[in-house]
Amino acid sequence: MKIRKIIKGLGYSLLALSAVISFFIYRAYDYTVHPVAFDKSKFPDISDTKDLDKLTLELISKMTLDEKIEQMYGQTMGDGIATLGINHMLFDRLPHFYVAGNERLNIPRFAFSDGPRGVKSNKERTMGDKKGVTSFPISMARGASFDLEMESRIYEVIAKEMRASGVNYTGTPTVNLLRHPAWGRAQEVYSEDPWLMGEMGLEATRSLQKHNVMSTVKHFALNSIENSRFVVDVVVDERTLREVYLPHFKKIVQDGNVASIMSSYNKVNGVYAGNNKYLLTDILRDEWGFEGFVINDFMYGTHDAVASINAGLNVEMPFQQHYQHDTIKQAISDGEFTEARIDELVFDTLRTQLKFGLANDPMEYPDSIIATPDSIALTKEAAEKGMVLLKNSEVKNNHVKDGKNSTGQVLPFSKQSKQTVAVIGRLADIENTGDKGSSGTFEPYVITPYQGIADYNKKLGNKVVLDNASDLNASKALAKKADQVVVVVGYTYVDEGEFLLASDEANEAARLGKRIGEKAEGGDRESLKLLPEDEALIKALAKTNENLVVVYVGGSGIDMSAWNDEVPAILFSWYSGMEGGNALANILYGEVNPSGKLPFSIAKQASDYPYFTPYTEKITYGYYHGYTLFDKKGIEPAYPFGFGLSYTNYDYTDLTIDNSELSDTDSLNVSVTVTNSGRVAGDEIIQLYIGFTNSSVDRPVKLLRDFNRISLAAGESKVVELEVATKDMAWYNPEAKEWQVEKMTYEVYVGGSSAKADLLTGYFTVE
Repeated sequence: MKIRKIIKGLGYSLLALSAVISFFIYRAYDYTVHPVAFDKSKFPDISDTKDLDKLTLELISKMTLDEKIEQMYGQTMGDGIATLGINHMLFDRLPHFYVAGNERLNIPRFAFSDGPRGVKSNKERTMGDKKGVTSFPISMARGASFDLEMESRIYEVIAKEMRASGVNYTGTPTVNLLRHPAWGRAQEVYSEDPWLMGEMGLEATRSLQKHNVMSTVKHFALNSIENSRFVVDVVVDERTLREVYLPHFKKIVQDGNVASIMSSYNKVNGVYAGNNKYLLTDILRDEWGFEGFVINDFMYGTHDAVASINAGLNVEMPFQQHYQHDTIKQAISDGEFTEARIDELVFDTLRTQLKFGLANDPMEYPDSIIATPDSIALTKEAAEKGMVLLKNSEVKNNHVKDGKNSTGQVLPFSKQSKQTVAVIGRLADIENTGDKGSSGTFEPYVITPYQGIADYNKKLGNKVVLDNASDLNASKALAKKADQVVVVVGYTYVDEGEFLLASDEANEAARLGKRIGEKAEGGDRESLKLLPEDEALIKALAKTNENLVVVYVGGSGIDMSAWNDEVPAILFSWYSGMEGGNALANILYGEVNPSGKLPFSIAKQASDYPYFTPYTEKITYGYYHGYTLFDKKGIEPAYPFGFGLSYTNYDYTDLTIDNSELSDTDSLNVSVTVTNSGRVAGDEIIQLYIGFTNSSVDRPVKLLRDFNRISLAAGESKVVELEVATKDMAWYNPEAKEWQVEKMTYEVYVGGSSAKADLLTGYFTVE
């Protein structure tokens, strides 16, 4: 009898415990969505910056010290970590993070979400009977488009969907440089080149803030390694810092008036970025004039409240960890800083929130604007414009027999009917949009490569066979019999992306300088080669069919040396978003002429890149990387920066320099005639580089300083004008602590890639 009572009691206890756990899980799942809009009737009209400053100071003067401190962190740790953990682990989604606010003073909280390729996550949104937001190709794919106007339109969509999702603060754009192709988060950025990075990031920021979404440019600074990001000390000299790793941040701060900056996890010359006064105050505020607010990278980006407050870090995100009320009050009592310092930090944040929150919106933001047909059409356009055709061999027997698009090459594939198309590879029919860390999205659907190719060929009456490459002999036999072969290889979020490994284990691996245990999801790639099964597949199929293309899915460069010369055609399709499969089919069959150009260089061998290791406590970032390194050392890359093939040809003639003698306040204006000498229409990306052969200091051979994307009909010519301000030719003199323009003769190079053979050359002087 007693045993029965004990069992019964345990049963009730377990039932009660289950009910409590279920309640908390449901509460976390159904988390509170706070309103972020100001009640403008309770605030005066703001007509200029003086009004804004006055209102901000008045509100701060009405706050107690505790209320001021509440403006300096996101959510409390207990509430926030439960909501984050349960949603991420159980429901595979990321909740919004709410910041600051003061109900007594009618100041709402503001809501954060990431968004490099779409709104990161939110409570479910519906589109018909499907859920999700518009998912765009990764930033690197958009960098390959060199299309500033399109990037502006993309971030207009992202901004609108954020507002419709209750978000008014976002952690994008990411503009850390691709220093080495193994970097795990390469897909979140645009390029190895500071100029291209800055121009694209600037468009993103302007479009977000047009819709009163506060943009956060990240990660400031020198965050170009993932696995050791929490502890690595990046050593860099002053010229390298100023000329290579900061210019794109500076452009977005000064030209884009970006609302917020996110500091990086890593140390910079021995000091954690979140504690680094030289970065956060001396450079960012005192030199660049930044007026927004600074947050840390989430969870592990703050270490010491006193150091961060004195350095200029305004808000601890996403939870209150070090910015504790007692800690801050004690620091004031101990004379570490004064309450006036707290006022200064709160002023930056609140002023920015008021600036955007009290501004007039250009439109309303109902749920119905999420994942519209126009937005989905734009994601397909972005995928098409970003794909890069690297190789397209001639075929012995021209298979293209259906009209004027004939090239005598592998691509575009023939549109004849009654053909067999083989789509082969383990990635051929999986939904593969990239990293699932802070840049992940939840979309209504994803068109895989196989689905896109199958749907396209359905109207042609062709048979499309899917083979997951589990049996190489069977794959080889299929490829031999097929009329067209598409081999899909590359990576997924498991292989590269944000490193989702417990920080203590990652830190220990960095200390030891090697991996410990099994590699977790994402992170840096430890080899630039494709996975062994992909390389084996390519080698097995390379010679089976002259109408074969290798389609690479991934976020950065790879080592193709083992198979590059053996395959007929190579196309970089990246992680191409929800419409990627349809875009791929349009490229393969010539509905769209490929126009993407590499936003980075690809070396012939891995040893040509700068030193890189995923696990280290210290690393030096040198002045040269990417095409500047290859130029300087005379290394011929496998594929140069800015390179990409087309189904037509473009000729460059008549390079004209309008003003060959400049002062240091002038701009260089040049023009060039570009002619589509082929038989199909296409888009060409014209690139301008400035050369520094005559420099008295160590400088790159050349640097990208302008570009333009144009459309040309077959046989059409256009005169393209390009411009570079003389100040953008300057170098940073660390001894004088200033930017200086050398008085000398410069080269100007204009053409279709960074390769010397592709460039016209002219000369001008700065007097």
